[in-house]
Amino acid sequence: MNRLSNQPQVPVQETDRPSHSYTLFPSFDLGSSRIGQGYESLFDQINAGQVLIMDGYVGVDWQEISTALKQYLTNQNLAFELINMADFYKPTNEILEMIAPDLGGDDPVFGKKTQRCMADYIDGEKLDTLTPASDQITVIYGSGAAQVGIKGTLVYFDLPKNELQYRMRAGSVHNLGCSGLQKNNKQMYKHFFFVDWEICNREKKALFAKVDYIVDQQRPDQPTWMSGDDFRQGLDAMSTSYFRVRPWFEPGVWGGQWLREHIPELPQNEPNYAWSFEMIVPENGVIFSSDGILLELSFDWLMYKAGKNVLGKAHDRFGDDFPIRFDFLDTFDGGNLSLQCHPTDKYAKAHFGEKFTQDETYYIMDNRPGANVYLGFQEDIEPELFRKELEKSIHEKSELEVEQFVQKLPSEKHGLYLIPNGTVHCSGVDNLVLEISATPYIYTFKMYDWQRLDLNGEPRPLNVERAFDNLDFERKGEEVQRTLISHPEVIESGSDWQLVELPTHEQHFYKIVRYEFDTEISVPTHGQCHLLMLVEGESISLSTENGRQATFHYAETFAVPAAANSYKLKNHGSSRAMVVISYVKESAC
Repeated sequence: MNRLSNQPQVPVQETDRPSHSYTLFPSFDLGSSRIGQGYESLFDQINAGQVLIMDGYVGVDWQEISTALKQYLTNQNLAFELINMADFYKPTNEILEMIAPDLGGDDPVFGKKTQRCMADYIDGEKLDTLTPASDQITVIYGSGAAQVGIKGTLVYFDLPKNELQYRMRAGSVHNLGCSGLQKNNKQMYKHFFFVDWEICNREKKALFAKVDYIVDQQRPDQPTWMSGDDFRQGLDAMSTSYFRVRPWFEPGVWGGQWLREHIPELPQNEPNYAWSFEMIVPENGVIFSSDGILLELSFDWLMYKAGKNVLGKAHDRFGDDFPIRFDFLDTFDGGNLSLQCHPTDKYAKAHFGEKFTQDETYYIMDNRPGANVYLGFQEDIEPELFRKELEKSIHEKSELEVEQFVQKLPSEKHGLYLIPNGTVHCSGVDNLVLEISATPYIYTFKMYDWQRLDLNGEPRPLNVERAFDNLDFERKGEEVQRTLISHPEVIESGSDWQLVELPTHEQHFYKIVRYEFDTEISVPTHGQCHLLMLVEGESISLSTENGRQATFHYAETFAVPAAANSYKLKNHGSSRAMVVISYVKESAC
């Protein structure tokens, strides 16, 4: 299946890389003989009996899978029938009518997370006619195959969401139940995000304990697979020690050159790198390894299996939703981000079906002299004049005098800038921003975008009306300095270390601290999941209470689950290490 991206796929086998470098494909070792590779070895292993159920995520290449299985069964001289689950879907027009309220009409970006499930897509009367023959193997394949309700061997084919998007951009996939329907990429992504992912995730969770084999289907004709039991045991081990998700990277109209220069393993034929999805778990995967073979699965499996181990005290509030994200925004030699704000909690719930909103912070990982952050309004802000000038800039394609309305503040390396929902903001040029934020990540209401087109030469959607439904015009003047810039405080110290708190806003449900140390520190989790990044130094090693060990390098993100109880970090660099840690506030659990 074709994909459109310069980014590499996860290799089947681990490859040699410099031991001191940022790792593009971090993996969690399961020990020997846990992962297989290739369709033939998978089919050899399966004891299918009379019925084989092959279910999987939207975007999986069912043509490749069914062709490989047909060839295998033919070579084995076995009688079989292949049944495509797509034949039991309701008509596309009926599906589209059903989910229309979730797609937001003509809105180019936003919809509302659906409450629909896979059963809503299936024609029950037609499905009731399916009766497996007793004299042959019956294979039911396709997304929703387990809906047949017939006992059989269940194989689940998973697909990382970045690969799904690369297939989308190549025109190789369609939305669930919408074969042949043509949409542009932005509308297809919106459909995936608000509808297909929600439906497929609910189905995955329902099937989790029943999966006999799970398959990573991202590489053409090179699947890797493991048994359901090994899969679940691997997630248990991860949930009591540590995990690092597989990061992925995207260019953008304002993107910079810091990531390209500091991570030389990245493809150099992109014009820039605007984002790194360090840990935006709705779109990240985790990679398991065994005997050097790699298998990537979407992160949500970990939460379905061991969410309580991962989140600890915060699980009662957040459930399957991992609450905090880390990502990079790179504007080195790039451009300013769009002038923007994010929805209030009430607005996000009512309009988008989110459980909590997009409260953010900017941690300045690196910058150049003269770099700035736009944050909060000027003291004399006049909302109606601001709106009038924004609309004028849109209609006349004229430049906006941003600093007439919004404060432009010098960015400070290792400084933290607080962006609770409703706050006007954007990063300026020549910053590497580590966003430490609540997990929701697409609800950016752009008001002004410096009269730019996107990388495809198309206008970027602006959302002035939505922004004005959410902007807090009281965040202005001296209030910005007092409440939107974090003022660090040393709260603990020892002979060669100190713990610095970077206070967040009262609306932020997460806390941020920074350990600065020369040799080694011990850190208790206190029943919370810790999300960490080495923001200064060369490398550190992690040792958890259950004996797991790992090494992490500069700019790498990793997490220690609540169930790990405690862990040690050892500095392997020649200078002081600085590690930023974020976790849910006790008061927010």
